[in-house]
Amino acid sequence: MRKLQKLAAGALGEVLAGTALHQVLPQCLQQLQTPGERGALQDIVYGSLRQLGRLDAWLAALLERPLTDPELGWLLRVALYQLAYTRAPAHAVVHNAVTAAGQGWRRGLANAVLRNFQRRRAELEKIADDQPSARWSHPDWWIAKLQAEYPDQWQGMLEASLLHPPFTLRVNCRRGDVAGYLRRLNEAGMPAHQTGPDAVTLDRAVPVHSLPGFDQGEVSVQDAGAQWAARLLIPEPPGERELRQDRPQGERLAAYPLRVLDACAAPGGKSGHILERADVDLYALDVDAGRLARVRENLDRLQLPATLLAGDAAQPAAWWDGRPFDRILADVPCSASGVVRRNPDIKWLRRPDDIARFAAQQAVMLEALWRLLVRGGTLLYVTCSVFDEENDGQVRAFLARHTEDAERCPLPQPLTDGALLPDAEHDGFFYALLRKT
Repeated sequence: MRKLQKLAAGALGEVLAGTALHQVLPQCLQQLQTPGERGALQDIVYGSLRQLGRLDAWLAALLERPLTDPELGWLLRVALYQLAYTRAPAHAVVHNAVTAAGQGWRRGLANAVLRNFQRRRAELEKIADDQPSARWSHPDWWIAKLQAEYPDQWQGMLEASLLHPPFTLRVNCRRGDVAGYLRRLNEAGMPAHQTGPDAVTLDRAVPVHSLPGFDQGEVSVQDAGAQWAARLLIPEPPGERELRQDRPQGERLAAYPLRVLDACAAPGGKSGHILERADVDLYALDVDAGRLARVRENLDRLQLPATLLAGDAAQPAAWWDGRPFDRILADVPCSASGVVRRNPDIKWLRRPDDIARFAAQQAVMLEALWRLLVRGGTLLYVTCSVFDEENDGQVRAFLARHTEDAERCPLPQPLTDGALLPDAEHDGFFYALLRKT
């Protein structure tokens, strides 16, 4: 446990110094030998970041003066998280943290802080609840922004962001159905329930390669909210009748497969879902050639074909062949404010002016991709953000610039306003379906 605490404390320090968690954590995991140790470290790091605002408030209340040793501070936060949120024996947590703290005053301070936490737990909970950034474990500016934009839903959104994310799968509709896969999970001792037309959520996470049929491409890991993308972009099953100006009147889709672009495709979850739903001519684009390898791995596992392109969606001249697309999925870079429970470092690393920067980038990308869309075609604009500037505000501004050639298509429940707010079953997303008129 002592090694886990020290590794977790080091990871927190690196993240709060500005390094993304996905860059920090793999280096820490490589220093552990067993899957159990690696899973425990991941739980501690993710959990500590989710609850960091509360841990900060507790530590401040337990110290007589601000701590001048940052490394000791991260170690104490990790131990406080273990005492409050894990089943680790309290005596072992305290003993190992005190030993890891070092000698002299550090050892004595660690012992005093952690034992006082155990004695004063009820009082400390009240102190944290009286501070918004501690109660909700989000920065004050983030809380204020949600309060302004979602006066009726902000508390539920923050509560959902503190939950452990659901472990949801997408059943490959070419290979089976939800009912059949639920039976297989039950037989394998993996209780689960349906959370969408193609989605099942397990009661607890398991290693993906232990899932029935995973290696054979029968299921993929994908949040239930993210599974809306393919259903909105390709609403009909294979064989839908599709008309285009350069196709003979009444010709079937089978003769002219839809030409589809998945911009910003990595790691390939939405590309795979599109290809599971329809026989289309799919182009998967991503600016990061390295991340395209993940797309290829996922599509190879699903045994589905696509053309992979390395390029910037905002600069199509470098990669586009000049032929328009019937459908474009624009899953644009964003603040990721709707998926912070999966990426809890984001809420501590983001700054208020980042939102405007993302919005400007999104506007450029939207304009570039719109030029690639055939008349009568549709573009699905997607973010995993909950902030208006990146979502409905972005779409309103786009439509104001395109009064002559764009219209917004209605979406079904629960997406009538485009927003899918985070809850216990799915993360937060925004969808807008735009038709080129």
